[in-house]
Amino acid sequence: MLRHVTNRIFGQGLRSPTAPAPLRMYHERVVDHYNNPRNVGSFDKNDPNVGTGLVGAPACGDVMKLQIRVDDESGKIVDACFKTFGCGSAIASSSVATEWVKGKQMEEVLSIKNTEIAKHLSLPPVKLHCSMLAEDAIKAAVKDYEKKRPKSDDAPLEKATGA
Repeated sequence: MLRHVTNRIFGQGLRSPTAPAPLRMYHERVVDHYNNPRNVGSFDKNDPNVGTGLVGAPACGDVMKLQIRVDDESGKIVDACFKTFGCGSAIASSSVATEWVKGKQMEEVLSIKNTEIAKHLSLPPVKLHCSMLAEDAIKAAVKDYEKKRPKSDDAPLEKATGA
């Protein structure tokens, strides 16, 4: 029953061969990341090489946890994962965000903007908050990681935000 309802929402419901194709409410990239999310899971939040970002949108009830694992020596994000409770757009935004942060330096991921995620997924204006959550989750994960590190003068988050 749930799959039938989900398929109807995403425009993949049962229809006769002669019936016109229904209007798809989500772009195919959203449907792909929803049906086949990348990097679902979680890391040990107490691991000093893991940063955890937990963000939510009270207006719609979406909650997103995005985690990054950083290599101490290179400063690169070597792995990322997420768990999201929310709509298809929120899940797709989380999935895209984890793909985009892998292999990048901390400074690079802080430049990922919600508008880029929204454009990639072709999110409608009413779903832009989902891509904003993904951007906020990335920043929160970086901040959490840096909070665990010994103090230094060249923290990426402080550079990017001008703090």
